[in-house]
Amino acid sequence: MKQSRYSPGARLHRQSSGAVRFWRAFTMVLTGHPARAAVSAFVLVISVFTALLALPWASANHQPMSLVDAAVTATSAVTVTGLTSQDPEFYSFAGQVVILAAIQTGGLGIVTLGAWLTLVVSRRLSLRTRLLSTESLGVSKLGEVPALLLTVFVVTLSIEALLTLVMLPVFVRSLGVGEGVFHAVFYSVSAFSNAGFVLDATSLSHPLIMTTINIGVFAGALGFPVVYMLYRMVFHKARMNLHTRLTLEMTAILLFGGAVVLAIFEWNNPATLGPMSTVDKLHNALFASGMTRSGGFNTYEVTAQTDQTLLVTNVLMFIGGGSGSTAGGIKVTTLAVLLLAIVTEIRGDEHIRVHRRELPVTIIRVAVAVLMAGGVVVLTAVVLLTWVTGADLGATLFEVLSAFGTVGLSTGLTASAPDAGKWILVAVMFIGRVGTITFATGLTIRQQKTLYRFPTERPIIG
Repeated sequence: MKQSRYSPGARLHRQSSGAVRFWRAFTMVLTGHPARAAVSAFVLVISVFTALLALPWASANHQPMSLVDAAVTATSAVTVTGLTSQDPEFYSFAGQVVILAAIQTGGLGIVTLGAWLTLVVSRRLSLRTRLLSTESLGVSKLGEVPALLLTVFVVTLSIEALLTLVMLPVFVRSLGVGEGVFHAVFYSVSAFSNAGFVLDATSLSHPLIMTTINIGVFAGALGFPVVYMLYRMVFHKARMNLHTRLTLEMTAILLFGGAVVLAIFEWNNPATLGPMSTVDKLHNALFASGMTRSGGFNTYEVTAQTDQTLLVTNVLMFIGGGSGSTAGGIKVTTLAVLLLAIVTEIRGDEHIRVHRRELPVTIIRVAVAVLMAGGVVVLTAVVLLTWVTGADLGATLFEVLSAFGTVGLSTGLTASAPDAGKWILVAVMFIGRVGTITFATGLTIRQQKTLYRFPTERPIIG
């Protein structure tokens, strides 16, 4: 007997078929192209935390937060940025726990997601694409991806536990056992994830807390491929690869060079370093230099800095930290490759050589593309944000660069911006966290040899 299409059984069959089609589409997105899967996973995670923060119990006054404010906080936490439209006192303890979970998820997200995607899609990709995917994670073959994944979890939890133990006595002495433990855990996760979220800004004035956070931010900004390489060097006698060497060199140059520049311009500023002793000035300058590239913590008001310091801060925020790290920006290795290309052209050399290695021409094209793409994103966001907020160019540029670099330093524009401005900053934070990595990965995977060549002709440059 033929079943009517209007019968309950037919309706149930159509509903189950629809669920199956939805599940197939969902799994196709997550197991398809790595870049698309990364974007989809982050959108899903941000949506979940946005919904949680919009609930009444997430705020201290038990009033539901607006959707745009919940989206700003959730995106900022998952992208480990630190920009927020609400004061820390706005959130209840449950809301603070949700933010902590979002930060931890985002901090682990980039490399663990990349490693997981490599494992998932490895059977569906060509051999060349698989090798390129593993190379982007800092490993040489697919068999090392599970070890990298395990290293990410072990190293992250170990460093955060160590940071917590160091800060724990200070917080317990001032806040009591329960609240002190939570503060120590929160700040350790926020520091290593380069999130910049705080529960009480006055706690950063303690020298031990400030030093510990600075060390945590530095470790998180190196990148898990570098941490994995250092682990292999210590326990497996491996040789340091070029990526690790360039990352360590550029990070040290930017950290100490930025501290020197900031100290020079802020040394006598009465609103920043001026009233401090010489030792405190040097300590705070080093702290500020490390925070400008992704950490987002600050011991004095950003708007009180000189124009020269703000300009240097803008540059450092745009550069960011290491590839595959919790930092944002165009990454220090991108800057290193571009500087090496410039030096090579000045010298008139044919090949780009550094540390007895040669860089392929393709990586120069990827670096230039990442730089230009980042510039276009920042320029577009500045134009739009200036339009909808009416703020001056300096404040808008600083806020956009802080969002793009997932830094979290703010001039107050995020809190005062209209809803349209907040949505713009949400998009910039998302692009700054996921966009540069997926863009660079997409460019690498799409590279292919051409079977023919056109005649060469050089336009006039300069």
